[in-house]
Amino acid sequence: MASPRPVRRDRIQRRRARRRLAVIATAAGLAAVALAAVLLVPLLTPSAPAAAGPSPSASASPTPSPTPLTPAEALLATTTNPKACAVSFQIDGAAVDPQLQTQGTLYAGLPIPSRTGAAFGGWYASAADAVALAPAARINGSQLVTCTDRRITLHGAWATPKQASATRVPILMYHQFTTKPEGEKGWLRGNFAYIGDFTAQMAYIAAQRFYLPTWDELNAFIDGRLYLPPRSLVITDDDADHTWLELAVPVITEHKLLTTSFVITKYRHEGSPSPYVLQRSHTDDMHEAGANGKGRMVNWTADQIAADLERSAAILGAKEVVAYPFGHFDKTAEEGVRKAGFTLARTIEWGYVRQGTDKLALPVIRINYGDTVERLKREIG
Repeated sequence: MASPRPVRRDRIQRRRARRRLAVIATAAGLAAVALAAVLLVPLLTPSAPAAAGPSPSASASPTPSPTPLTPAEALLATTTNPKACAVSFQIDGAAVDPQLQTQGTLYAGLPIPSRTGAAFGGWYASAADAVALAPAARINGSQLVTCTDRRITLHGAWATPKQASATRVPILMYHQFTTKPEGEKGWLRGNFAYIGDFTAQMAYIAAQRFYLPTWDELNAFIDGRLYLPPRSLVITDDDADHTWLELAVPVITEHKLLTTSFVITKYRHEGSPSPYVLQRSHTDDMHEAGANGKGRMVNWTADQIAADLERSAAILGAKEVVAYPFGHFDKTAEEGVRKAGFTLARTIEWGYVRQGTDKLALPVIRINYGDTVERLKREIG
């Protein structure tokens, strides 16, 4: 019978081998689990921003701030009117805000700056013209607005008080017109200027380049705040008669001469017949005789006068200046004019407007039938 010792030895060796294999398998399994964990961690962990370089937004140039609008551009941005023109002003010693004006219409409400010890000398097309106070280059409400690229710059000047006080301004007064060289008949014959004489007179004024101030300029001139050139004058017509509209207005328009038509608004509500004609008040219903045979302007109370002028101004769209019917006025009439908010009033009394003239008693140079261009030259220079 063989000995059992070798058999036990083999069994012991086989059990040891099986334990080593189990340990190896366990270690291999743990290693596999660890490897899987290592591989899964990047997949389960949120990725961090790449550090390769700056983001596109960080590397791009910052968006520039928009260039601020100039005052003129800002004004134009407020309107859709294709004819709007931004007018800028340059003058030493005063800051003047730009204005919107409308091309093809007369300049309206141009500023009149002030400076102690000086009179405003007007607006001009260039700085050189402003320095020279050149009347032919002076721009005011007698001219139509024209500009380039919807913009224009006007240059201002100052004059001395002595220069401002030297001027005298005639206000021409016309009434009706006739095509008859021999004139009309009747007691109003003197009112009817022959259209041939009128045409020659307007041609002379245009050719001599007389300066035609607006009423706000005349107001400032009387105060001593504004210089007017020596050859300045105002053209007016009373009543807006059909002969004025049919015969005289075409002449005015042809020569581009600023004129004021004093309208009786009881009879005329229509707009201006020409770009160069300002329509102002000849009252609404006071061009009639009152109780004492004179005009209602010297028969009514100040409140009645003011109410009439308010109606007239509402129709015309302007106050500014009134022409007394028949030239009749008194202190009550002046009070009514002031109450209605008018600044100036024109009489039929002969004379020239000077610095310090009574604003509610402006004198005139009356033009009658038979007055030729030669007589006009003697009166206005």
